[in-house]
Amino acid sequence: MSLLAIENTNPPAAGTPVQVAASARNAVKTYRTGDTEVRALDGVTVDFAQGAFTAIMGPSGSGKSTLMHCVAGLDQLTSGSVSVGGVDLGELNEAELTRLRRDQVGFVFQAFNLVPTLTVEENIKLPSALAKSKPDSDWFDTVVSTVGLGDRLRHRPDELSGGQRQRVAVARALAAKPQVIFADEPTGNLDSRTGAEILRFMRSAVDEMGQTIVMVTHDPIAASYADRAVFLADGKIVDEINEPTADAVLNHMIEMGD
Repeated sequence: MSLLAIENTNPPAAGTPVQVAASARNAVKTYRTGDTEVRALDGVTVDFAQGAFTAIMGPSGSGKSTLMHCVAGLDQLTSGSVSVGGVDLGELNEAELTRLRRDQVGFVFQAFNLVPTLTVEENIKLPSALAKSKPDSDWFDTVVSTVGLGDRLRHRPDELSGGQRQRVAVARALAAKPQVIFADEPTGNLDSRTGAEILRFMRSAVDEMGQTIVMVTHDPIAASYADRAVFLADGKIVDEINEPTADAVLNHMIEMGD
């Protein structure tokens, strides 16, 4: 049976307001390098729709990773606000922020960030273990089946290919049923075939599981898997494309000088 039939039995009716999974309002982030102030984010306001796949793009130094890290609660803004699931991260203390990141946010990085001493199953269940909660066994089985890792659960990361390790990382993010998954160049260390495999899975996680994914990427082909591509330059949002194609994204990047 399709996951769509399980997870999305009541799709929103036409005209239903779009729910926001995460957002930034007038987000400013500055750094000091010697006597120079660098404005990595310069008044960014953006919403990331629930149940959608958004790509954040821009030239090197445009602020795309900074934006993702701030919205995900991994870094703090200089001014402005960010929220996840309607919760203003700036109003949380450190313990509350840690809990929100653990319970509401999933992360996928190009370096995988798996624990080498744990098995695949233990890595996927790690967020639940840290939260001292019992994982949903049916959901775990669904995620493992979807990523095709059922015969690798007892393996450790060094026994897996790069693509398999990244599938474990995506499965770990999905297993906790987060409000939103943030992916930072998730295919950056993978060959094109394996990268396409991971992107197809992330696409299916949105379409069939109703997951929300925000992905930073420099790759026009990766961005073409998204519902929307948002472009940053000099810390500002300068454009966006709905239903992006690789050619449309590439043309935008050329125009931006990347």
